[in-house]
Amino acid sequence: MASFAIDKVRNIGISAHIDSGKTTLSERILFYTGKIHKIEEVRGKSGVGAKMDSMDLEREKGITIQSAATYCIWDGYNINLIDTPGHVDFTIEVERALRVLDGAVLVLCGTSGVQSQSYTVDRQMRRYNVPRLAFINKLDRAGADPARVTGQLKDKLRHNTITMQLPIGAEANFEGIIDLVTMKAVYFDGDSGEDIREEPIPADRAEEAKAARHALIAAVADHDDELAELFLAETEPTEDQIHAAVRRATISLKMTPVFIGSAYKNKGVQLLLNAVNRYLPNPAEVKNIALDQNKNEEKVVLESNPKKPFVGLAFKLEDGKYGQLTYMRVYQGSLAKGDFIVNNSLGRKRVKVPRLVRMHSNEMNDIDTASAGDIVALFGVECASGDTFTTEDINYTMTSMHVPDSVISLAVTPKDKTSTQNFSKALNRFTKEDPTFRVHRDEESAQTIIRGMGELHLEIYIERMKREYGTEVIAGKPQVAYREAMNQRSEFSYTHKKQTGGSGQYGKVAGYIEPLPADHETGFEFVDEIVGGSIPREFIPACEKGFREAVKKGPLIGFPIVGVRCVINDGQSHPVDSSEIAFRTAALMGFREAYEKAKPTILEPIMRVEVQFPEEFQGAVLGQINQRRGTILSTEKLEGFVQAMADVPLNDMFGYSTDIRSATQGKGEFTMEFSKYAEVPKQQRDAMVAEFKAKREKENK
Repeated sequence: MASFAIDKVRNIGISAHIDSGKTTLSERILFYTGKIHKIEEVRGKSGVGAKMDSMDLEREKGITIQSAATYCIWDGYNINLIDTPGHVDFTIEVERALRVLDGAVLVLCGTSGVQSQSYTVDRQMRRYNVPRLAFINKLDRAGADPARVTGQLKDKLRHNTITMQLPIGAEANFEGIIDLVTMKAVYFDGDSGEDIREEPIPADRAEEAKAARHALIAAVADHDDELAELFLAETEPTEDQIHAAVRRATISLKMTPVFIGSAYKNKGVQLLLNAVNRYLPNPAEVKNIALDQNKNEEKVVLESNPKKPFVGLAFKLEDGKYGQLTYMRVYQGSLAKGDFIVNNSLGRKRVKVPRLVRMHSNEMNDIDTASAGDIVALFGVECASGDTFTTEDINYTMTSMHVPDSVISLAVTPKDKTSTQNFSKALNRFTKEDPTFRVHRDEESAQTIIRGMGELHLEIYIERMKREYGTEVIAGKPQVAYREAMNQRSEFSYTHKKQTGGSGQYGKVAGYIEPLPADHETGFEFVDEIVGGSIPREFIPACEKGFREAVKKGPLIGFPIVGVRCVINDGQSHPVDSSEIAFRTAALMGFREAYEKAKPTILEPIMRVEVQFPEEFQGAVLGQINQRRGTILSTEKLEGFVQAMADVPLNDMFGYSTDIRSATQGKGEFTMEFSKYAEVPKQQRDAMVAEFKAKREKENK
């Protein structure tokens, strides 16, 4: 395989709300770049399905579950492409893809516009400072309006948009695109739109195009000094000058160029590929930071230079038939088959690279070397998602990705006792591959509990256990991940004394607990304010351990306590009887004593729900949301449909898909994602506490 100069490499992701046409767009990209020779639809009648949806479940459901990586060549550029899921339950796939990509294409539906998951994807792109282009898809659909969607990008997502193209024709008559930089009308001929034809702009659109081009130049000039000089001097910039200015504004995250088309009808994809090459950064134009562990985590800027020491990040794992497949982004240096590299996240473990491949969805192409900017996969290298690898002479780690909290859990057991081994194997593999899929054993009920991002997330894993491991699973009722919290500051002073034969136990701790600010990230903070050695230094970590143990299970309903700061400011020790265990117990009991007086409460996960349905069902649908303790945030009417946004407690969302279908004759649909934790109403809280207490008493009998 030919190697490319770094300025000819693009690492991009395609992200969007579910059903905006991401995978269809990826398929067209592969077709036009010659990676596939026949277009298959996402829900194709042939049963083959899209190339980028390689899992049977993806093809059956017509959704993307795992991000798929591939590469292609367009106009002399090597494009590494990751197609990510749109469904919120698989949000970690988007998160880890954006962590390693240099640029992205945000796909929006021409009719639905900015939807709930568009907010999430946009937030993820901002988190990793990913420059992006917007692509308004499905312009062949009834009600498609690119100007309205561009307006939503501006108003709802706060993007500084630049309109790069205008449509020729609308809805079913959408036939081409006016390019505002070249000032040409572009048509896509041939069965699959592969023949591009450029014509002069239709006479009746010439004035509109001229005005739009002037607006484009004026908008970019606001953010680019070079173009501003030409604009103020009233000098008409050349095409190259416009391209260069748009590129600078995009890479510096000041602007989002907007492109249009219909991937399904084969229109606009080639122009989008040109834009990827023109406007998105190459790996050398993106600032990547590592932390030098030998120099107290001093920040080091990595260089996309193949001659520098190797640094790579493992961002995704898959368990294939040949063992673990580790997807890796090479940030600095180069990597060759047979090289020895070190896993800096696993205590400097030295490993050999036995096999190196480039992925084309689920196909592998063997390669001998990879260098800075490449996205490759390794075989036979054990690690976890987010581990950093380097050469032996440096000890850098890269910041790992943000992993959202799971909000739903299920008790699961294998149907058949003989499947226990396969059941364990499946759980081990899935937790390693997906950081948002978590497993723990509840010691009290002796049940295995799986936790995830939503009902669909856990449903998919249960189905995969059956298909891939031959293990049928019995699942209990979904359980919401509640939390406990406190409403006011409370003080404690607790002495733990125990005298048995021999040396006893003695430890006294005093201080207070208080609620943390709502925006605090960790949910727990320990503060040591001991002066004068009233608690010897060696026992301070034991106090923190005691507090951490106390917040694992709250006394109200047995769920973790969040948003708490534990401060110790006094205490006492005994020269003989004090020990780690004594201070740990004192902190644990002191916390429990203070927590009772701190007005404890219960928090529940609130989901941001977006519902779309025909206008005539508005009363019934909004009534249902109110019945489920929902708060309507906004409603918007679009072409006979209503788009409503609401916050609804997760506990009240079970069975909603059946309810909305029956209320809208099957025409309504909804998506939801975690929004925040909020306090449970008093009546419900009292009922939950009473139920938990009764359960405890029953167990103790």
